[in-house]
Amino acid sequence: MNTVVLDTDTGTGTDATPMALDRPVSPAGASHVHPGVRAYLATSLVLLVLMMLAGLAMRAAQAGWLPVPLDRFYQLMTLHGAGMVGLAGLAGAAIMWHFLSRQVRLSEGILWANFILFLLGVAMILAAILVGGYAGGWTFLWPLPAMSMGVWSPHAAAGFIGGLLLIGVGFLLFCLDSGLAITRTYGSLWAGLGVDQLISGRIDTAHPPVVVASSMSVIVNTVGILTGAVVLVVTLVNLYVPAFAINALLAKNLIYFFGHVFINATIYMSVIAVYELLPLYAGRPWKASRPFYAAWAAATVFVMAVYPHHLLLDGVMPAPLLVLGQIVSYLSGIPVLLVTAYGALMLVHRSGIRWKAPALWLMLAIYGWSAGVIPAIVDGTIVVNKVMHNTMWVPGHFHLYLLLGLLPMVIGFCLHFFAGEPSGTAGRGRGLVALYLVAGAVFGAAFLAQGWSSVPRRWAEHWPQWVAGDQVATIAAIGLVLCTVLLVATVLIRMARPAHVAQA
Repeated sequence: MNTVVLDTDTGTGTDATPMALDRPVSPAGASHVHPGVRAYLATSLVLLVLMMLAGLAMRAAQAGWLPVPLDRFYQLMTLHGAGMVGLAGLAGAAIMWHFLSRQVRLSEGILWANFILFLLGVAMILAAILVGGYAGGWTFLWPLPAMSMGVWSPHAAAGFIGGLLLIGVGFLLFCLDSGLAITRTYGSLWAGLGVDQLISGRIDTAHPPVVVASSMSVIVNTVGILTGAVVLVVTLVNLYVPAFAINALLAKNLIYFFGHVFINATIYMSVIAVYELLPLYAGRPWKASRPFYAAWAAATVFVMAVYPHHLLLDGVMPAPLLVLGQIVSYLSGIPVLLVTAYGALMLVHRSGIRWKAPALWLMLAIYGWSAGVIPAIVDGTIVVNKVMHNTMWVPGHFHLYLLLGLLPMVIGFCLHFFAGEPSGTAGRGRGLVALYLVAGAVFGAAFLAQGWSSVPRRWAEHWPQWVAGDQVATIAAIGLVLCTVLLVATVLIRMARPAHVAQA
């Protein structure tokens, strides 16, 4: 058996022969994870548990098992939505910064500035919801923040909008610093993305995938955040100067463009963990290729063009945009997902990979990402969207997408660096993956089944004939919460005393 010589900084090998490693991988361990990255991840994991408990409370309320007042339900819904999007962004940024910082010179000051702004924004949002009673949903759809019918004050709405603005400023600084660093090293973001290689035909297979994924994330997130900032500022001013207004349809377009781009960018940042860590377990490098570059270039355009599929029910939208939303819905999830899923399968095929817990979670992420895209594509069809979009089908899609796609990427990263698998615990690790997979699949399927039956989303109280599905979802949610609490506790304890790195 040959030995693969691994570069512990890049996670690539000098021999691509299919084989298992005949020695443990020794990547840069927990002690080499930047304190800022640790802070991002610890905060994300704590928020994850809290947001899952909020989601569990909502499902239990719909199931009739937990009395939750109507105003409190919509406050929880607002908190859950904003919190999950925010923590996904923070965790994805941590993964991206950790690996990108090995290729380019990033600013530690900007890393911490983003974190501080995030905490300040979260504090404002929590105060606006839990103290001020704001319950307008994380999408802050215009002009709802200013039209609460007395349920919350303009100050509460301003606190929520202001918190989102602070978080957006932090992420914008993060993106600008990353983009500047990539440009300094590679000449431009397009070169980082590999577009120059596609044009010239000279393909560099050693070009780091982390730079490709980071370049794409920087491009789309910068545009998305700036777009969101426009409507956030207008909304904030309008709360105190009602004459300062914006066209409602334009505002809705800006909001959904921002929201769709940001939440999708979180998974494009997080998938870097698959590109960087899975090769360590398979003993093969993840090489860039023409299809790889083409997929990421296409995704850069598609992610920004697909948002009109959220507006297919708005008959006043220009028809070409609605057609674009449907067509791109079919295409947007395919390029990167296809090259990533195919690449991962080829990477592990006959590699002799030893399925330690981090590798299992990373492969689960590929499955979950693939599964979550399918109902999204179905909903992106106009004739289906008319019936399904305002039903439980849509939260079914993004719960699958996040629970079984993005979060396993984050979990795999955390387990690799902070929670090595001691001898004799492999079986328990696999059992936890299986339990999480089953609970997540059942939870998502319950949403989809209710959507198929036209159960509306965003209803705090459900009719008796809908309750059975709510109860199934609640039981599955309990399993998810238990798995997540165990994982988070393990990671946080090991993070406090980093002595373990996963051995592939």
